[in-house]
Amino acid sequence: MPTALDETDLRIIRLLQTDGRMSNVDVARALGMSEATVRKRVDRLIAERVVRIAALPDLGAIGCPLVVLMTLRVDLARIDAVAEALAAAPEVRWLSHATGEYDLALEAAFPSDEELLLFLTRRLASLPGIRSVSTAHVLRTIKSVADWHLPSVPPPTILIVDDDPDFVDMTRAVLESAGYRVLSASSGNEALAVMRRQHPTLVILDVMMEGLLDGLDASRAMRLDANLQRVPIIMVSSIGSSEYAGMFPTDEYIPVDVFLSKPVEPARLLEEVARLTRGRHPR
Repeated sequence: MPTALDETDLRIIRLLQTDGRMSNVDVARALGMSEATVRKRVDRLIAERVVRIAALPDLGAIGCPLVVLMTLRVDLARIDAVAEALAAAPEVRWLSHATGEYDLALEAAFPSDEELLLFLTRRLASLPGIRSVSTAHVLRTIKSVADWHLPSVPPPTILIVDDDPDFVDMTRAVLESAGYRVLSASSGNEALAVMRRQHPTLVILDVMMEGLLDGLDASRAMRLDANLQRVPIIMVSSIGSSEYAGMFPTDEYIPVDVFLSKPVEPARLLEEVARLTRGRHPR
C-alpha cells in the first residue's frame, strides 16, 4: 500500500531532490517550519523507504564514460540466477525485469570498449540461460534520474454543499487560503451531479437545503454509489439548534465522517479537512 504523503512531505522531498546535502535546518528555514518537524518527517520518509539519499557520481569524471544499455532474452527457469549474477557485477548501474520482447534490461558503465568487450564475452557468456543480448551505446544523456523532480500534485478538491451563499463564500475563502481547490453546490441533487463530474476529494455538506433533510439524503446516496462511497463527508449544520432538531435521526447510523454544528471555527474546519484528505489526491 502506498505511503500517504501530505503536501509538506512533498515539499521536503522536492527540496532534497534539488540538494540532497541540505541540512534539516536549511529545509526548515525554506519551508517556514521547525527543524524538529523536518527532522521527524525526513527520518520517517527514510525509514518507510519513500526516499533514499545517495550520491550520484558523474561517470565521465570517475573514468567510466562509456554507458551502455543492454536487453537480454533469458530462459525463464534461469532468470533469477542470471539477475542475481548481473546485479552483483560492479559495472551494472541498474537492472530490471521486463515484459515483452526482452526479459531483463540493464545499464552498465565502462572505462573503455575493451572493458565492454570483456564484459560481453566473459561475464555474460559464462552465465547459463542467456539466449541473446542486444546493446546500445549512450551517446549523450539528455536527462538523468538526478534531473527528475517529483511532479506537483494538484491540491485536494473540496465541494461545499450549502444554500447559504454567505457560508459558502466564507468557507471558500478559508479553504482557498489554505491551498485547497473549492467547488460549490446549493442542493443535494446538484451536489451529486457535480461529484459525478468533478470527483471531489471531500464534501462539506449542509443538512437543510431543498428539503429539511436534503443533505442527509445526499449523504445516503453517496454511500450507495460505488464511485462516491469512499469520499469523506463533513456535515455542517445548524439543525441541532433549530426548531427542526427533532426531525434529525440521532438514533440511527448517519453516513458521514464528522458532524460539526454551525457556526464552525475556521481552525476546527481546516483541522478536520486536513485530517480527512491526508494522503488522498484528486482523480
